[in-house]
Amino acid sequence: MVEKVLTVNLAQGLAARPAAEFVKLASSFSSNVRVGKHDQFVDAKSVLGVMSMAIAHGETVTLQAEGSDEAEAVAALADLLGKESL
Repeated sequence: MVEKVLTVNLAQGLAARPAAEFVKLASSFSSNVRVGKHDQFVDAKSVLGVMSMAIAHGETVTLQAEGSDEAEAVAALADLLGKESL
């Protein structure tokens, strides 16, 4: 399992459009991917799950992935969350 803690830099956080982009990217990997904050995690491939976390700009989140492409998944999702806008 690969895990990374990071601060969300997206100005909108994971609102509807950024959440959809995040889920689309997460779904492109075969690994099981989760995102969470405050020890609550959701499936990163679920738009409703990701949006239910209400992840805002400046919040600290944890990405977890387990599977054959886990490192690539975490790196790509961390890169997306590190951008200022999409």
